[in-house]
Amino acid sequence: MTTWRSARAGTQLDASNVRRAFRKITKEAGIGTAWSPGKLRHSFVSIMSDQGVPIETIADLVGHAGTSVTEAVYRHQLRPVITKGAQTMNTIFGDSQHG
Repeated sequence: MTTWRSARAGTQLDASNVRRAFRKITKEAGIGTAWSPGKLRHSFVSIMSDQGVPIETIADLVGHAGTSVTEAVYRHQLRPVITKGAQTMNTIFGDSQHG
């Protein structure tokens, strides 16, 4: 596979070759071919965040100089936002309203 030989030689990898090799790996892993390195990166950030890893640590792990890009672009979390909204509504209205 020329992509990996190029990597060993220290030359720059072609993006289409990386995506093609990545699709082959995900297919062989049984998770399909719809994944891309970018989707994997987004998933990594979201999973780390869901597990309570501080945003500063996540930004460092993905190579960002600060947290703004990590928060704005990569951290896709609806569950914590929905949960916080539900908790706030419970605080405002309380359980006494239900019966």
